[in-house]
Amino acid sequence: MALDGCGLFCKYILIVFNIIFATVGLAFLGLGLWLRFSNDTRGIFEIDALSSTTFVTAVTVLIVLGLVMLVVVVFGDYGACNEKRCALQVFSVLLALLAGAAVAVGVITYSKKDEVGLHIADFYSSMYALYVSNGDPVVGITLRFIHMMLHCCGVTGVPLVEIAKETCPKPQDFLEHIVMPSCPGKIISTFDSRAPLVMGILIGTGALLFIALICSVTLSSKLKHSISTSQYIILTQSTPVLANPPPPQPNFISYPHPDPQPVIFAPLTVANIPLPEEE
Repeated sequence: MALDGCGLFCKYILIVFNIIFATVGLAFLGLGLWLRFSNDTRGIFEIDALSSTTFVTAVTVLIVLGLVMLVVVVFGDYGACNEKRCALQVFSVLLALLAGAAVAVGVITYSKKDEVGLHIADFYSSMYALYVSNGDPVVGITLRFIHMMLHCCGVTGVPLVEIAKETCPKPQDFLEHIVMPSCPGKIISTFDSRAPLVMGILIGTGALLFIALICSVTLSSKLKHSISTSQYIILTQSTPVLANPPPPQPNFISYPHPDPQPVIFAPLTVANIPLPEEE
């Protein structure tokens, strides 16, 4: 179907958006499945006492969020690439739900920043205990990233007694050789001060989803207009009707039949022609 410039622009925007969205969704799903079914972390889900921890909740959220994002991408790519209005309508509904959820989570996160900070610190403690118990290198890389980003060292902050001190950053002064900030306390204080930024990021994500929603609705509208225009052109370019059509010609139907025997007529003479009687 022929789309104008605005329709093509929205189509390509949706394709790029879905590629990025699919990459993030696959990353969330892959990380969640790895944490759920890895030999080093699978035991956490089999222990009833740990089944309600923040770690288990975070892993479940990663898996569900990754699946939802991939479902949204399927409808978005199919609708944009094949120009299907039905798929675009489903894609628009899912985008609207995700945008509303992102904004709602941002507002709730800011309003309950103390509780959220405690949950994040609990998640870090679970990761730390997991690394201490089995020394998973992937978990170690995660801890090292957190330690470098927050400049903290383990759950105690004392490098001399820390079991995972190889993941801690280098001390910046003499005092930090003795004690450094503990990561749970650093996480709570940092999140408390960065809660407005987190809310802004989530609301900004909702705004990006809303922009994609506008492009999806615009493309669906352009496709509807293109379909109606194509039908109008087909009707107006049909064969014109003549003002004075010629009379219908009779149809002669010939049936096959065997050739008859020729009939011979006797020639008529003048003597044989009867004359009219006179009155």
